Amino acid sequence: MNAYLWLAMAIIFEVFGSSMLKVSNGFKRLFPAIGVIVGMGFAFYFLSIALKTLPLGNAYAIWSGVGTALTTMIGILFWRERINWKKVVGIICIIAGVVVIRLSNPGH
Repeated sequence: MNAYLWLAMAIIFEVFGSSMLKVSNGFKRLFPAIGVIVGMGFAFYFLSIALKTLPLGNAYAIWSGVGTALTTMIGILFWRERINWKKVVGIICIIAGVVVIRLSNPGH
């Protein structure tokens, strides 16, 4: 499987695990807490597979940047967190940073 597909899986599970943190109520709710553990466990596992091929800096920038942007969007869509110009600018900066780092190593 392509390393970027493994990375995408890592991002999806990281976003899921992070979202379950919100629902777990400080790990006081069993099933969401299990969701955190499972989500983060698979996220790190898939990230480790992607890192067999991808440069660490690129993979981590994409993983953390896209994960942060998606988690922010989930907060806005599902938890009714407020969106404002600072969040929008922050997400744009994250995406721009990921693109710049990705362009710094075009061979991967």
